[in-house]
Amino acid sequence: MIKAVLIINTQGKPRLTKFYDFLTVEKQQELIRSVFGVLCSRADNVSNFMEADSIFGPGSRLVYKHYATLYFVFVFDNSENELAMLDLIQVFVEILDKCFRNVCEFDVVFNYSKLHTILDGIIFEGQVLETSSAEVTRAVEEISKLEAASNSISLVAKTVSGWRRR
Repeated sequence: MIKAVLIINTQGKPRLTKFYDFLTVEKQQELIRSVFGVLCSRADNVSNFMEADSIFGPGSRLVYKHYATLYFVFVFDNSENELAMLDLIQVFVEILDKCFRNVCEFDVVFNYSKLHTILDGIIFEGQVLETSSAEVTRAVEEISKLEAASNSISLVAKTVSGWRRR
């Protein structure tokens, strides 16, 4: 089971946090600080896999990938495969690149809800739901179309209701 998905910038600011177990905000912040402390102290030539027992409890593993100014981190238990989690990070980043045309930190910050929609298309309640970037991208595009249609209906309704009042 996946315990958490984190995107942290190189200054230690969390840009996306998704914990699949209930944790208080204080505990989440403590865990993020601990993860960042470990990540920024690791050399570039070491493995992207590591034990996370001291941070997340017994049987916890952590996989991360560093892209530009962002660390993409998946925390999971022993029931998940490390290579599969690394591949899942790659799928997540590929989908973000497709949706935002070369994703950068600003895309993550300013498109928070779309980012969560993408992540929810891949992982649900800590379980991997979909690994096909094409399927998730298609679903996100459909949701975007529905949102756009909903917004245009809302604008028409506001215009019509404003017209009636005059």
